[in-house]
Amino acid sequence: MVFTQPRALDERRELARVLVERLGYRMPLALDSMDNAADKAYAAWPERIYVVAAGGRIVYKGEMGPFGFLPEDAEAALRTILPQ
Repeated sequence: MVFTQPRALDERRELARVLVERLGYRMPLALDSMDNAADKAYAAWPERIYVVAAGGRIVYKGEMGPFGFLPEDAEAALRTILPQ
């Protein structure tokens, strides 16, 4: 599938719906505003893994991906905040 860059929040929301419903994405998903405030705040470009605890506390900030991805480190961080 190829999509054009969304120009309105409704278009961005529709692409998220496609990701979840048609492509089977099962992780929690958040939609950034059209000014990309979350992207700017977390310096997620080009890609980055974050683990965010309740209240917004960042417990893991990975290096830029895809080569800086260390899923095992993100998993360890998740284990520190999830009930056993």
